[in-house]
Amino acid sequence: MKYKFCICLFFMASFIISCAQTNTNASLSLNAAAYKEAIAAKNIQVLDVRTAAEFKGGHIKDALQANWLDQKEFADRTQHLDKNLPVYVYCQAGVRSASAQAALEAKGYKVVNLAGGMSNWKMNGFSVEGADNKTQMRVDDLNITIASNKMVLVEIGGDWCPPCRKMLPILETLKQKSAAPFYFLAVDGANDIEVMKSLKSEGLPTFILFKNGKETWRHEGLVKLEEFNAALTK
Repeated sequence: MKYKFCICLFFMASFIISCAQTNTNASLSLNAAAYKEAIAAKNIQVLDVRTAAEFKGGHIKDALQANWLDQKEFADRTQHLDKNLPVYVYCQAGVRSASAQAALEAKGYKVVNLAGGMSNWKMNGFSVEGADNKTQMRVDDLNITIASNKMVLVEIGGDWCPPCRKMLPILETLKQKSAAPFYFLAVDGANDIEVMKSLKSEGLPTFILFKNGKETWRHEGLVKLEEFNAALTK
């Protein structure tokens, strides 16, 4: 009986240790408010993994920049980070920075990702530096467009977003050979924040179809041409 009890304790201890290791090794992601509080501390590094153009359009104060999509640039720049200090990464929507996080963690860095990226940061009203003065799309203009057209396909994305870029040839084909006529409206996921809020959109790309002023279909992520046409003719 004593022997069985010891075996039970052994397996319980192994399970607890295993769980602890899993939690320790899990990648850390923070929402915008928690992230903002964390980077206010001293002895941290903030890394923007977007392109130079995106960075110039508005970035978090004191952030470094290394383009994740340019692996040579990313490797050259991140080799100078201090492994003794935590690295707080972000991109536009949180996807590229999650990949960068995994790569840096594999090299021994302690990394924290900003969930939802810069889009989430701006939605919370947090300030950025170096932002250009590009005018945001107005929610009123969005509503007028939806109301004045029988069918409107809204795309929320940007050419800096890898999956959005993959969608470009499909969207071009759709515009030329769609199963039904529609009005196409592109919403800039890096700039048109109030419109994104009104549409309750967070992931990029997001596609929303309106028919006679009402939302009839929504999809987040990559979409096939056949899926678009099915939604348009439903």
